Amino acid sequence: DVAVTAHVVSITTEAGAAMEAGGDERAAAEVLRALARHVNCLSEESKATRRRALDAIREETFDSRLSSAVLQDVFAALLRPLLKCLTDPMERCRESAVHMIADFLRSVPRPEDSLPYLIPALSQRLAGSDLPEPSEELRLAMVEVLSLVVEVCGGRLAPYLDHMVRILQRTIVDPFPEVKKESCRCAVSFAKCVPDHFHMQSESLVKPLMQTVCHQHFRVRLAAIEATGAVVQYGTGRSVDDVLSHLAQRLFDDSPQVRKGVTQVVGGWLLHLRDRYSYFHKLIPLLLSGLDDKVPEIRLLASDLWKQIGAQWEKENEEDLKDKLDFPASPPARYPTGAERPGLGCRELVVRNLCKVLPAVSRDMTDWLVTTRVKSAQLLRVLLLHAEDHSTQHLGLLLSALYRACADGEPGVVRSGLESAELIGTFVSPEVFLKLLLPHVENSFSTSSSCPAAPLAVLSAALRGSSGGALRPHLGRVGDTLAHPDVCQGSQQASYLQQLLACVRALLSTCDGDCETISLQLLQVLVTVQSAAGEPELREEAQEALRTLCRVQALDGEVELYRQHMEQLLSWLSNGLPSWSSYSVQRLQLEVIVLQSGPVIGEFLPQLLPLLQASVQPSRDPEMRLHIFILLSKLLLDASNTLDSQGRFSEHLVMFLLDLLLPNLVWHAGRTAGAIRAAALSCLLALLQGGALTGEQLIAVEEKLTPQVLACLDEDSQLSRLMACRSLFALLSLAGKHLRTDALNKIYPELLKRLDDSSEEVRATALKALGLWLSCLGKDYDTQACRPHLEFLFQQLLLHMDDPESHVQEAVLDVLKTGSTVYPTLLSREAEAVRDKHRSPAYCDRLLEHIRSLTQESA
Repeated sequence: DVAVTAHVVSITTEAGAAMEAGGDERAAAEVLRALARHVNCLSEESKATRRRALDAIREETFDSRLSSAVLQDVFAALLRPLLKCLTDPMERCRESAVHMIADFLRSVPRPEDSLPYLIPALSQRLAGSDLPEPSEELRLAMVEVLSLVVEVCGGRLAPYLDHMVRILQRTIVDPFPEVKKESCRCAVSFAKCVPDHFHMQSESLVKPLMQTVCHQHFRVRLAAIEATGAVVQYGTGRSVDDVLSHLAQRLFDDSPQVRKGVTQVVGGWLLHLRDRYSYFHKLIPLLLSGLDDKVPEIRLLASDLWKQIGAQWEKENEEDLKDKLDFPASPPARYPTGAERPGLGCRELVVRNLCKVLPAVSRDMTDWLVTTRVKSAQLLRVLLLHAEDHSTQHLGLLLSALYRACADGEPGVVRSGLESAELIGTFVSPEVFLKLLLPHVENSFSTSSSCPAAPLAVLSAALRGSSGGALRPHLGRVGDTLAHPDVCQGSQQASYLQQLLACVRALLSTCDGDCETISLQLLQVLVTVQSAAGEPELREEAQEALRTLCRVQALDGEVELYRQHMEQLLSWLSNGLPSWSSYSVQRLQLEVIVLQSGPVIGEFLPQLLPLLQASVQPSRDPEMRLHIFILLSKLLLDASNTLDSQGRFSEHLVMFLLDLLLPNLVWHAGRTAGAIRAAALSCLLALLQGGALTGEQLIAVEEKLTPQVLACLDEDSQLSRLMACRSLFALLSLAGKHLRTDALNKIYPELLKRLDDSSEEVRATALKALGLWLSCLGKDYDTQACRPHLEFLFQQLLLHMDDPESHVQEAVLDVLKTGSTVYPTLLSREAEAVRDKHRSPAYCDRLLEHIRSLTQESA
């Protein structure tokens, strides 16, 4: 029956196995008999004999193609002699023994039988204090044998945990890089093979691995990182704290493979570490740092791992997240363009660990290493992108960190800091962040901050990230803060002004037409930036922002904007007038306003002129007065398009001359006082030549004006003398025919003195003025009563007509021809009296001929 048949089959099988085993034993016995002599030769003193013996053993075993069962028995008999050869003085013998042991381990069916002898021998040779292996190549071969043992024996190595760890402790720090790499690979395999026992000794490998993780060869560093991952994964959670700082440093490694290895290891811990929940706040920053790696492959790996971690955590905490999963919140408005919103699990992981992560990130942003600061700033941006509106409760710490980031000298840190500030504007209500941020902006100079522009930089970025609708109720406060003197006039450094301008541009781009409510404040800021900026590019940027401000209010141009706010602007400037100096920004602001507003200032003369008058009083700062007069000169030269654009400047001319110009023409000692008189003269000349002053108005102030101008003819400055001559010429042109005789007679003597001036230009101008003076002598001028004046004038002119320079002679002749119509007989007599005294009588003859022709015509 069936039972009988089965029994017969079983007996037959056992008999066959016994016969086969018996055959293997006989074969093994034969081989061992053949090897007995060679084994004995392994103890000979001759190196050659030992070497030949090893070669013969290999030939009798592996070259004879014995079965695995036979090899098992042979290996059991040869193991101890071969292990003894590991201490052979001859390196070739040790090498042959190591390779033969490896070949046996690969070939025998029960390699674990060799462990009681093999592991202690390797431990003694690699990690023992006596007779360590000196050859690098052989140490590598032995470690490879150890790796092979782990591969073929697996969990059976558990009893030899102490030996294995002792070996790896030594070989991981071996001087030979190849030994280090192989040891790290062996540690990984061993940890996976004996997970239930490995944790008892895992911490013993942490120190040697951390010594190796900074090796100069990147492949060694990578192997050490991978080994660290396995040692911690299958060890105790306490090791995480010991390795974190070392792995964090590898995030800055020059080798992409090393950084990728760190990302892979940290991601694996976050997914599989038994006690991972306790280390989330320490591991998450390391993984998230990979999201900003410069290598796309690493960024993609970090992103994939992070998504897996978030999904796993979400699944593990499904009950806790039930409401958020069933009713998912929509993304915040103005979510960063191009950014993918992280999953719920990822966001929750960051939110729940943010209070532990942020202090460390903030601290690292002040590190002395640039790379650390850059990486920390990038990490902060990633954290904020995950935290969204939950960052509100950490806003104080965040703002402090961002101030430091924006004050950093490294562009990468500043860039990431500004991106983080934009995220704050996106996710946090303006009511909240402005409440904390604006006081820092206002007090940026009163604090110990080394970079007052940092709060402004953070504010501008936050405004860019926010929405117009959310900012609308707070525009007034923001505008008042920016226009506050302590803020907009706080510094003239380019970096500070750049950030001030960035705040204005952010408001204009975010709020657009709503900025009409703070148009005045923004204009004040832009005026300040233009007045204080030293770089043309910055001034042009401010000018462009001014045009944008006009555009959002649908104004035709800058003139309309100034017309809308000119009264407030002048009042704003007047508030600080008593303290103005040459270094005051208000003086520069005034210059920007009056030059850019063009014809608008003609509409506000009652407010402008008192401001100008008060700023140029003789008691004020001389250098400031000089700048004001230069500004006035520019305005007066184009009076029809500036001061007199409305035709109302004439109503203020008397005050302008008497109260503003004349006090500054009074002589005072010193070069600065002379420069001010020259500037005031330039204003007077511009006024006289600009067309805004009429003859009647000039006659009304002539008695006070003329003496001051005449006094300036004796100035040490050639420029002042020249402008005084030109001013007299302009005065005579406007009112010469209406001047009284005594007023006219006071002018010509001073002009005559200038004919001896060292400057040819002054002499020529004085001659032109004398010619004009003669032409101004009308019917009311009594030539008989004033004969002595004319006689003196003609004599002096005739004297200069004998000048060595022909062009001077020609100019004087022209002036005397003009004078011939005033008193021809007197001039003729004076000319004849000096004719023979001149170098050449030609000019006198021409003058006399001209007089005779005039006499004949009149007859």
